[in-house]
Amino acid sequence: MQYRSLGRTGVMVSPLCVGTMNFGWKTSEADSIRIMDAAFDAGINFFDTADMYAAGESERIVGKWMQDKRDDIVLATKFWNPMGPGPNDRGGSRYYIMKAVEASLKRLNTDHIDLYQIHRPPMELEQDETLRALDDLVRQGKVRYIGTSTYPGWMIVESIFVSEKLGLNRYISEQPPYSLADRRIENTILPVCQRYGLAVLPWSPLAGGLLAGKYPPNEQAAADSRVVELDYLYRDRITPRARLFAQEVAHVAADVGMPLPELALLWVKEQPGITSPIIGPRTMEHLQAALNIIDKTLDADIAARLDELNPPGSAVADFFNTSGWMKMRIPRE
Repeated sequence: MQYRSLGRTGVMVSPLCVGTMNFGWKTSEADSIRIMDAAFDAGINFFDTADMYAAGESERIVGKWMQDKRDDIVLATKFWNPMGPGPNDRGGSRYYIMKAVEASLKRLNTDHIDLYQIHRPPMELEQDETLRALDDLVRQGKVRYIGTSTYPGWMIVESIFVSEKLGLNRYISEQPPYSLADRRIENTILPVCQRYGLAVLPWSPLAGGLLAGKYPPNEQAAADSRVVELDYLYRDRITPRARLFAQEVAHVAADVGMPLPELALLWVKEQPGITSPIIGPRTMEHLQAALNIIDKTLDADIAARLDELNPPGSAVADFFNTSGWMKMRIPRE
């Protein structure tokens, strides 16, 4: 396995990162542990969770699993989302960060977090409020590095300027949504990260199941699918056009003798500037499909065919526009 540098840090991570959002939610503790064991045995050393996943259960399961291998794991978690009913049980304030990190450390049963990430940009705050608190955690040894998730490009640049001006530790990574179906980060986010040496850890490389082949054209979605369970989020994403696009990518995958989700994941892994796509296996079969491509490369002619289906910087539907910063005009015809 060819390990990759985590941005400017020199820390080496596997070219795939196991995301644990399903653990303790759709995947039982026992199955979660089996999946992590199999990933670790295959050489994956990078695991990402968040305090909000299964209301803390994901962190607890990861913490239980990694006890005898802590020094061999690069552990990432996130904060920002609500973890209680109060107005200060969320966000990017010093008040909340100091409380959130202690809760995560306890659930993870560890004395430090390798990569502590803010889950969404706190638009209502000045950046020094969040950065000063995170810098203190690094200096205390509770956190090794800090990162962002779903930040706009201008905010990443501003954060670096604030860190340099105030002598604070700077963000070393960004977690953006990125897939063959939604390539908008190529316009600003990816160039910014490459210019300033941030690791790029894409989430949802299969576009919410679209590129896993879950939503063929003209077929009713399964009752337990995300497009049904989370209609308010997915109605603008799993569109007729998006379904047709997935079918076209599936034709390319068939031509090269690969399952659709494996080709889609391989494409993300092999894009310039990408460090480690985050996979979210719910089952052992999902993990194995991801492991199948971990040492593969993407032929230039196949990449060119995929570019024709969705050109660089474009999107086939309004995927993952969670904070408004990726808004663009997407034709529906």
